Amino acid sequence: MKNANPVSLGFRALAAVLAGLFFAGCGSSKPSSETAAPKTIFDHFSIQVGGHPASLQIAVTQAEQEHGLMQRPDLGPDEGMVFVYAQPQQMSYWMRNTPEPLDIAFLTRDGAVAETYDLLPLDERPVNSHGDEMQFALEMPKGWFAAHNVRPGDRIDLKALAAALRQRGFDPAKYRISEASPASP
Repeated sequence: MKNANPVSLGFRALAAVLAGLFFAGCGSSKPSSETAAPKTIFDHFSIQVGGHPASLQIAVTQAEQEHGLMQRPDLGPDEGMVFVYAQPQQMSYWMRNTPEPLDIAFLTRDGAVAETYDLLPLDERPVNSHGDEMQFALEMPKGWFAAHNVRPGDRIDLKALAAALRQRGFDPAKYRISEASPASP
Protein backbone atom coordinates (compact mmCIF):
# COMPACT_ATOMS: atom_id res chain seq x y z
CA MET A 1 0.00 0.00 0.00
CA LYS A 2 1.30 3.50 -0.95
CA ASN A 3 1.30 6.43 1.46
CA ALA A 4 -0.13 8.91 -1.09
CA ASN A 5 -1.02 9.01 -4.73
CA PRO A 6 0.84 11.36 -7.11
CA VAL A 7 -2.16 13.66 -7.39
CA SER A 8 -2.39 14.36 -3.67
CA LEU A 9 1.40 14.78 -3.38
CA GLY A 10 1.33 17.19 -6.32
CA PHE A 11 -1.57 19.07 -4.79
CA ARG A 12 0.22 19.46 -1.45
CA ALA A 13 3.39 20.64 -3.18
CA LEU A 14 1.43 23.19 -5.24
CA ALA A 15 -0.40 24.42 -2.14
CA ALA A 16 2.92 24.84 -0.30
CA VAL A 17 4.42 26.83 -3.21
CA LEU A 18 1.36 29.07 -3.49
CA ALA A 19 1.32 29.70 0.26
CA GLY A 20 5.01 30.60 0.15
CA LEU A 21 4.42 33.06 -2.68
CA PHE A 22 1.43 34.58 -0.90
CA PHE A 23 3.26 35.13 2.37
CA ALA A 24 6.37 36.40 0.60
CA GLY A 25 4.23 39.13 -0.99
CA CYS A 26 2.63 40.19 2.31
CA GLY A 27 5.54 42.26 3.61
CA SER A 28 4.82 45.66 5.06
CA SER A 29 7.50 47.50 3.11
CA LYS A 30 6.29 49.64 0.24
CA PRO A 31 8.26 49.88 -2.99
CA SER A 32 10.23 53.09 -3.22
CA SER A 33 9.40 55.60 -5.92
CA GLU A 34 12.82 54.89 -7.40
CA THR A 35 11.83 51.32 -8.19
CA ALA A 36 8.26 52.08 -9.25
CA ALA A 37 7.48 51.35 -12.88
CA PRO A 38 7.13 54.38 -15.16
CA LYS A 39 3.65 55.68 -15.82
CA THR A 40 2.06 54.82 -19.17
CA ILE A 41 -0.08 56.40 -21.87
CA PHE A 42 -3.11 55.34 -19.81
CA ASP A 43 -2.15 57.52 -16.83
CA HIS A 44 -3.50 61.07 -16.44
CA PHE A 45 -1.49 64.07 -15.26
CA SER A 46 -2.85 67.35 -13.90
CA ILE A 47 -1.44 70.06 -16.14
CA GLN A 48 -2.70 73.62 -16.38
CA VAL A 49 -3.61 75.09 -19.76
CA GLY A 50 -4.18 78.82 -19.80
CA GLY A 51 -4.35 78.69 -16.02
CA HIS A 52 -7.08 76.01 -16.00
CA PRO A 53 -6.50 72.46 -14.74
CA ALA A 54 -6.76 69.64 -17.25
CA SER A 55 -6.31 65.90 -16.77
CA LEU A 56 -4.03 64.93 -19.63
CA GLN A 57 -2.66 61.73 -21.05
CA ILE A 58 0.71 62.21 -22.72
CA ALA A 59 1.38 60.71 -26.15
CA VAL A 60 5.12 60.55 -26.83
CA THR A 61 5.93 57.51 -28.95
CA GLN A 62 4.87 57.26 -32.57
CA ALA A 63 2.47 54.41 -31.76
CA GLU A 64 0.84 56.44 -28.97
CA GLN A 65 0.51 59.47 -31.24
CA GLU A 66 -0.95 57.44 -34.10
CA HIS A 67 -3.61 55.93 -31.81
CA GLY A 68 -4.36 59.15 -29.92
CA LEU A 69 -7.93 59.28 -28.64
CA MET A 70 -9.31 56.75 -31.14
CA GLN A 71 -12.24 54.67 -29.91
CA ARG A 72 -12.69 56.84 -26.79
CA PRO A 73 -16.40 57.49 -26.22
CA ASP A 74 -15.88 58.30 -22.52
CA LEU A 75 -13.70 61.41 -22.39
CA GLY A 76 -14.36 63.41 -19.21
CA PRO A 77 -15.10 67.15 -19.38
CA ASP A 78 -11.53 68.18 -18.45
CA GLU A 79 -9.72 65.18 -19.92
CA GLY A 80 -7.57 65.31 -22.99
CA MET A 81 -4.30 64.29 -24.57
CA VAL A 82 -1.14 66.26 -25.24
CA PHE A 83 1.11 65.08 -28.07
CA VAL A 84 4.79 65.84 -27.50
CA TYR A 85 7.27 66.04 -30.38
CA ALA A 86 11.06 66.32 -30.27
CA GLN A 87 11.20 69.03 -32.93
CA PRO A 88 8.90 71.87 -34.01
CA GLN A 89 7.01 71.07 -37.21
CA GLN A 90 3.84 71.61 -39.17
CA MET A 91 1.18 69.28 -37.79
CA SER A 92 -1.70 67.39 -39.33
CA TYR A 93 -4.46 65.55 -37.42
CA TRP A 94 -7.61 63.70 -38.36
CA MET A 95 -10.42 61.97 -36.48
CA ARG A 96 -10.26 58.40 -37.83
CA ASN A 97 -12.12 56.10 -35.40
CA THR A 98 -12.63 58.96 -32.94
CA PRO A 99 -16.33 59.10 -32.00
CA GLU A 100 -16.35 62.27 -29.85
CA PRO A 101 -16.08 65.80 -31.20
CA LEU A 102 -12.86 67.44 -30.05
CA ASP A 103 -11.02 70.72 -30.16
CA ILE A 104 -7.34 70.76 -31.01
CA ALA A 105 -4.74 73.39 -30.18
CA PHE A 106 -1.33 73.52 -31.79
CA LEU A 107 1.31 74.92 -29.45
CA THR A 108 4.78 76.32 -30.08
CA ARG A 109 7.91 75.00 -28.36
CA ASP A 110 7.50 77.56 -25.56
CA GLY A 111 4.07 76.08 -24.79
CA ALA A 112 2.02 78.94 -26.25
CA VAL A 113 -1.29 78.14 -27.93
CA ALA A 114 -0.89 79.30 -31.52
CA GLU A 115 -3.95 77.86 -33.30
CA THR A 116 -7.18 76.08 -32.33
CA TYR A 117 -9.60 74.10 -34.49
CA ASP A 118 -12.79 72.07 -34.17
CA LEU A 119 -12.51 68.36 -34.96
CA LEU A 120 -15.61 66.47 -36.09
CA PRO A 121 -16.28 62.86 -35.04
CA LEU A 122 -14.94 60.23 -37.46
CA ASP A 123 -13.86 62.92 -39.97
CA GLU A 124 -10.84 61.71 -41.94
CA ARG A 125 -10.09 65.06 -43.55
CA PRO A 126 -6.80 66.39 -42.18
CA VAL A 127 -6.67 69.51 -40.04
CA ASN A 128 -3.28 71.10 -40.59
CA SER A 129 -1.52 73.74 -38.56
CA HIS A 130 -0.78 76.87 -40.55
CA GLY A 131 2.54 77.33 -38.79
CA ASP A 132 5.49 74.97 -39.04
CA GLU A 133 6.88 75.77 -35.57
CA MET A 134 4.45 73.63 -33.55
CA GLN A 135 5.91 71.23 -30.99
CA PHE A 136 2.78 70.15 -29.10
CA ALA A 137 -0.80 69.34 -30.01
CA LEU A 138 -3.53 69.29 -27.38
CA GLU A 139 -6.86 67.55 -27.91
CA MET A 140 -9.70 68.39 -25.52
CA PRO A 141 -13.48 67.82 -25.58
CA LYS A 142 -15.32 70.10 -28.00
CA GLY A 143 -15.88 73.53 -26.50
CA TRP A 144 -13.25 73.18 -23.75
CA PHE A 145 -11.01 76.00 -24.99
CA ALA A 146 -13.96 78.41 -25.37
CA ALA A 147 -15.50 77.42 -22.02
CA HIS A 148 -12.19 78.12 -20.27
CA ASN A 149 -11.39 81.21 -22.35
CA VAL A 150 -8.14 79.65 -23.57
CA ARG A 151 -6.91 81.68 -26.52
CA PRO A 152 -3.78 82.02 -28.65
CA GLY A 153 -0.92 83.18 -26.45
CA ASP A 154 -2.10 81.24 -23.40
CA ARG A 155 0.34 78.56 -22.29
CA ILE A 156 0.48 74.99 -21.13
CA ASP A 157 2.42 74.52 -17.89
CA LEU A 158 5.72 73.19 -19.25
CA LYS A 159 7.10 72.50 -15.75
CA ALA A 160 4.20 70.13 -15.08
CA LEU A 161 4.59 68.62 -18.54
CA ALA A 162 8.32 68.04 -17.90
CA ALA A 163 7.51 66.34 -14.58
CA ALA A 164 4.92 64.14 -16.30
CA LEU A 165 7.39 63.18 -19.03
CA ARG A 166 9.88 62.12 -16.35
CA GLN A 167 7.18 60.01 -14.68
CA ARG A 168 6.57 58.38 -18.05
CA GLY A 169 10.28 57.54 -18.25
CA PHE A 170 11.19 60.16 -20.87
CA ASP A 171 13.89 62.83 -20.59
CA PRO A 172 12.26 66.28 -20.96
CA ALA A 173 15.56 67.65 -22.33
CA LYS A 174 15.07 65.49 -25.43
CA TYR A 175 11.98 67.60 -26.12
CA ARG A 176 13.76 70.82 -25.13
CA ILE A 177 11.58 71.22 -22.05
CA SER A 178 13.35 72.23 -18.86
CA GLU A 179 12.34 72.91 -15.27
CA ALA A 180 12.91 76.59 -16.01
CA SER A 181 10.28 76.56 -18.77
CA PRO A 182 7.62 79.20 -18.19
CA ALA A 183 4.32 78.16 -16.65
CA SER A 184 1.00 79.41 -17.85
CA PRO A 185 0.02 82.83 -16.43
